[in-house]
Amino acid sequence: MAVVVHQLEHSPYCIPITAALRALGVRFRTVQVSYGDRTPIFRLTQGRYHQVPVLVDGKVVVYESAADTLDVARHVDRRWGGGRLFPAEHEGVQRIVVAHLENEVEGTTFRLVDPKFSDTVTDDRERMFLVRFKERKFGRGCLEVWRRQAPELRAQAEALLTPYDLMLQGHPFLLGAAPVYADFALYGIVGNLTYRGINRLPAKLKALRAWVPRIEAFRYAR
Repeated sequence: MAVVVHQLEHSPYCIPITAALRALGVRFRTVQVSYGDRTPIFRLTQGRYHQVPVLVDGKVVVYESAADTLDVARHVDRRWGGGRLFPAEHEGVQRIVVAHLENEVEGTTFRLVDPKFSDTVTDDRERMFLVRFKERKFGRGCLEVWRRQAPELRAQAEALLTPYDLMLQGHPFLLGAAPVYADFALYGIVGNLTYRGINRLPAKLKALRAWVPRIEAFRYAR
């Protein structure tokens, strides 16, 4: 059965899903979602959802049921991961870590990405909808505010990522010898932050920088 991920390729919520699928050896394809036309997503979810990612697994369509769920990731784990993404012994700490990544860390890092990313969107209609979406949520002129705040945001991002660097100084991956979903969630943050070379990881975070090619190359044994 066909596996399709409907995504925005720079999204810190989509990157973890595609990275986990690759690590698990799942063959899939991606469909890029338009900022200005979410009709395909509405149709897939029967009008219940408009965000990404949306995973199509044959006849099954999976998307988040609430703002703080991990429905797509947990489907991937049940379907192909055999519990390796969400091992029972790490369930508690993963809930804490992933929530921190998707809220506090992402809440800073995306502000370093979006102003410069919006500059790369050459289609006027797509850029208009991107800016409109951001301004409806964060206020008029938010992209320019974040552009001016970049030095402070970079300092905040480094501080927020430092605990993960410290964790990786003791293990190949966040919680041990093999990655769990928290690793892919962190990779989503890093992938979004450094998308198209818009930003670089702080030089001080040596363990985190060394972990990036390791998580990219990792493949679970079948």
